[in-house]
Amino acid sequence: MAARPTITTILVVGAGAMGSQIAMTAALAGYATTVHDVSRTQLDDAAAALRTRTDKMVQSGKLAAGDAEAAHARLLFSTDLGTAAPSADFVIEAATERLDIKRHIFATLGHLTPRHAILATNSSTLGSSKVAEASGRPAQVCNMHFFNPALVMECVEVVRHPDTSQDTVDVTMALARRMGKSPVLINREIPGFVANRLMGAVQKEALALLTGGVATKEDIDATAKKALRHPMGPFELMDLVGLDVIDDIARATHAETGDPADAPNELISALVKDGRLGRKTGTGWYTYA
Repeated sequence: MAARPTITTILVVGAGAMGSQIAMTAALAGYATTVHDVSRTQLDDAAAALRTRTDKMVQSGKLAAGDAEAAHARLLFSTDLGTAAPSADFVIEAATERLDIKRHIFATLGHLTPRHAILATNSSTLGSSKVAEASGRPAQVCNMHFFNPALVMECVEVVRHPDTSQDTVDVTMALARRMGKSPVLINREIPGFVANRLMGAVQKEALALLTGGVATKEDIDATAKKALRHPMGPFELMDLVGLDVIDDIARATHAETGDPADAPNELISALVKDGRLGRKTGTGWYTYA
């Protein structure tokens, strides 16, 4: 990359909960932002969900009404990647965690975006080295991993692969800060990065304590909160993140490492099979109103 780009326009690929909230975070930071998805219904649902969320933020005093309206005015929703990509200075891919899909997206982005554009993946499990070559510009590719809910959570993991340039790292870290986040730099790809590995270690021990009959999930959660000062217990946190997401992360990590210790937990897989995904379905480890 010959010169560091000036970031004015951001493209987010994928209009799910993560992608749409990342896009709103960018818009609130003053960037002209386009959300792309192949589904118009998904885009319409994302726009409605973001309006509801920002309305609640305004009502609670967390966001000024004028700032919310200005951010919405900076947001575009499009099914046409060929129109959205050519003006993007920075792209954040937030599509499904399937490597074949991500490689196709990065190959397309490499063809459509300006040569100066940085291409980041929000993947929490797949290192950007797996899509970098497909883009045709591996030095300008990295992970920029936001946490759910992206409008609230401060941490962003910026993960470089062996060919990521220092300019790409610097620009991505600066962008995260401009978006009001606290980025952390991970200098070497490792399955699960840092946060998921820490969270996974706590979850594994919590599950072992539960299956071993040592304590109930309620008492394990209470111990984490009262003794360790965690804001949520491990079972509460799994329900918040989504048990399907937890299961997907485990499957992707296990596929990467082949370590039996990283295999999906049978209890979680059973809950997912029953459609008990946590808060978003009203039931998971716990039942919610």
